[in-house]
Amino acid sequence: MKINGNKIEGLVFDMDGLLLDSERIVQRSWELSGKELGIEGMGQQIYHTLGMNAKSRRQYFKNAISADFPYEEFQKLTSKYFYQITDTEGLPVKKGAAELLEYAKTHDYKTAVATSSSRGYAERVLMDAGLYQWFDGGVFGDMVTKGKPDPEIYLRACESIALRPENGLAFEDAPGGIRSAVAAGLHTIMIPDLLRPTEEIKKLIYRKFADLGEVIPFLEGSV
Repeated sequence: MKINGNKIEGLVFDMDGLLLDSERIVQRSWELSGKELGIEGMGQQIYHTLGMNAKSRRQYFKNAISADFPYEEFQKLTSKYFYQITDTEGLPVKKGAAELLEYAKTHDYKTAVATSSSRGYAERVLMDAGLYQWFDGGVFGDMVTKGKPDPEIYLRACESIALRPENGLAFEDAPGGIRSAVAAGLHTIMIPDLLRPTEEIKKLIYRKFADLGEVIPFLEGSV
């Protein structure tokens, strides 16, 4: 397919909240971790930090909560609760994710992941979900200097699969990621998760779908 005369040759995906239904589990983990540290309402902070890498989140917590926010301890607790929950309940794959990735590979689209999560975490959960095999490349939050909404992560993800941004589609669920992908020059599709698109975001995105399964008919030109 073509968009504005540019042939689409690659698909670049965010991960948390897009491929994996992980944001709600992170939110629960933050709430439990906050209570253990005597900080109420930590779960709500996720709405302000979606798409941030660890460096950006650390600074956000220092500014929003306190200069001496115990970030390392909070991260350890979050990891503990996150894996307690996923070991018990599993980590759900978002609707249509596996089908779209398989479709991409069988129809000669290059694929990459562009996630603010660390490489170790991302590779682990993608492997556990059975999705890792479908990717040709990717860039992780601990591989970039600037997090979303800076375009660095999407530019580097495109480089990892030798894709020109104008020949790529980006898939995102959060405003920061959308701004990042658009700034990098990708045509960007939103699949909302925890946040609905604002008027600003609606103007930035190329299309919006309820789930990734709706993207296949779009790529085939029937939507």
